[in-house]
Amino acid sequence: MIIISEKLYRARAEVARAIAHPIRLEIIDILHGEDELCVQEITEMVAASQSSISKHLGILKDAGILARRKEGLNSYYQLRTPCLASIFNCLDDILREKLKRSRSELDLLEG
Repeated sequence: MIIISEKLYRARAEVARAIAHPIRLEIIDILHGEDELCVQEITEMVAASQSSISKHLGILKDAGILARRKEGLNSYYQLRTPCLASIFNCLDDILREKLKRSRSELDLLEG
């Protein structure tokens, strides 16, 4: 049996906390299909203010999920880890299974 250190669990939790917000999930999803986007472009795609988007981008960057490149006054962001798509696929599988269970429970109640 492999024992994983507490530091690794804490580091994993930090990354999980960084993606545990609907706006940050949306930003990750948007950036997954792009090489990089500037803050203004991301703001136009997400229903939030530029200051809010900047805050969320900072959290994702600090967690190691995004890379930032400065060009003049603009900051451009890209995913460091495209493997997040597989995490989204796993989350979607969980949600589909949860929905199936809920429907089955509802069928039993109506049955």
